[in-house]
Amino acid sequence: MKKIGIGLAVVLMVIAGAIYWLHGNLDGLVRDAIAKYGSEMTQAKVSVDGVKITVADGQGIISGLTIGNPKGFKTAYAFKVKEFTVAIDPASITGDVVTVKKIAIIAPHIIYEKGDAMTNFDAIQKNITDYIGPSDNKKSSGGKKLIVEELTIRGAKAEASAAFLANKSVEVDLPDLTLRNLGKAKGGVTPGELGQEIAGALKKQLTGSINFDKLGKALQEKAKGVVGNAAGDAIGKVKNLF
Repeated sequence: MKKIGIGLAVVLMVIAGAIYWLHGNLDGLVRDAIAKYGSEMTQAKVSVDGVKITVADGQGIISGLTIGNPKGFKTAYAFKVKEFTVAIDPASITGDVVTVKKIAIIAPHIIYEKGDAMTNFDAIQKNITDYIGPSDNKKSSGGKKLIVEELTIRGAKAEASAAFLANKSVEVDLPDLTLRNLGKAKGGVTPGELGQEIAGALKKQLTGSINFDKLGKALQEKAKGVVGNAAGDAIGKVKNLF
């Protein structure tokens, strides 16, 4: 999940930079910037349906944000969220540390796909690491840092997909997540550091809900007649493991 955290941090920097520097068609410029730089970083198609930003108060709504998959993966996307809202303190934008008052991610859907050599999230993470390089500031916006006062993720669902599931999948609800004062103790953190903090919390939830090893083992036992006799409830019984 690290790549989602870093991607989120980059999106915030794009928005903060756009509010400070751009005039005119701000919403369209931010939408295009997220799609362009997000796609370059992840080596997967990143798209946004709409962006609405109020420059005066730093309020922003990003709708229909989708992060696709790199080449070699079969599912439709890795991450999709219907609505992603951001509130940035406008007074902080001209300083070295940008204060994000609140981020609210509502009803995201995650497809966690296991490929031959790695998962789709492993591949995206590798692509982002290669793009950023050894230093988090190598391709950052003017060396600015971030403080996030509150991040909430509500109504998240994760779906596990793998070849051994034979075109089926297992979907689980993830518990709501709230993180506060990210980067505050350090006086601000880089986008990469913020991504690490968000990633740690997200990864804990995801790995606690979906385990490909257990999933594969349960299906192997089903094939041997250990899990149950009804062919139709294999996936349901596996889901109960998580």
